[in-house]
Amino acid sequence: MWSSRLAVHQLQKFAAAQLTISTMQRAQSTLPRVYVTRSVPPDGLEILRNSGQVQFEMWDSDDPVPREELLKRVKGIDGLLCVLTEKIDAELLDAAGPNLRVVSTMSVGYDHLSLSELKKRGIRVGYTPDVLTDAVAELTVALLLCTSRRLTEATHEAKTGGWGTWRTLWLCGYELANSTVGIMGLGRIGLAIAERLKPFKVKKFIYTDVAPRPELANQIQAEYVSMDEMAKQSDFLVVCCALTPETQGICNKELFSKMKKTSIFINTSRGGVVNQEDLYDALATGQIAAAGLDVTVPEPLPTSHPLFSLKNCVILPHIASASFTTRNAMSSLATNNLLAGLRGNAMEKELKL
Repeated sequence: MWSSRLAVHQLQKFAAAQLTISTMQRAQSTLPRVYVTRSVPPDGLEILRNSGQVQFEMWDSDDPVPREELLKRVKGIDGLLCVLTEKIDAELLDAAGPNLRVVSTMSVGYDHLSLSELKKRGIRVGYTPDVLTDAVAELTVALLLCTSRRLTEATHEAKTGGWGTWRTLWLCGYELANSTVGIMGLGRIGLAIAERLKPFKVKKFIYTDVAPRPELANQIQAEYVSMDEMAKQSDFLVVCCALTPETQGICNKELFSKMKKTSIFINTSRGGVVNQEDLYDALATGQIAAAGLDVTVPEPLPTSHPLFSLKNCVILPHIASASFTTRNAMSSLATNNLLAGLRGNAMEKELKL
């Protein structure tokens, strides 16, 4: 009798457990489906896992998800968390289908998103401005100093036996003190760069933009000038503008031809704003002194590209936001944008289409 009652009790416990599992599975199956296109930094991933709001699948790799695989994985999803290497266009949106309500990109730039297609479908878009401002500004200053003071060349010489006797003009570069710094696109990042450069005793800041921005310019006593004037006056020209149809290839031979032969060109915005063939010619012929790039077209830039053959061109692999603090902040913001959008709430940072 005792064993019989025990067996019944165990069966009841087992049935209850199975019912609980079944209920949880049904509940989970009704949660919005999300696809994450890359292995995101841990802070954002923890928020996603602990939210209890979505069921998600992630391409768990540092390398981009192959396009064909991406098109398969997005079918029927409600939300997409992507990075700047994924092209979110009509083809992908068609593959995802009508359930897709929110796209959240872990980037401040959004030139990889087809905004017209997203708007047409009523899909909300989150992005991650502001949180990477400090990291990008720091890297831009580092790249400017590395380029202007020829640190990459100097390191190579020291490692390969080129460091001989002291020479009067060997590896001489250009100082920031008493210089004119031109900023193309005075937004949050442009302002942060100028604030960091000011202690180097920069003589004058000038800038160009689609229109004067006195509320920002007044903080660094910057003068609004035309593109031509910026090219002519700048000892250091720093590109901080967004990539738009208007800025595509805006840094070209016309601009470089007006710059000083001693000027330094720095780009940490988007590679597409620069005509790289024109930049190569300007550097190779001595039209400008040097260039530092954190962004190129394409990315990665093939090692056979002519720009890599130039000693006066420093190229980094798009690492401006690459600090642990910033990348985790970006992943957290992108995740919170996604979850808020799926709830129908206001996102912390939403791109207005």
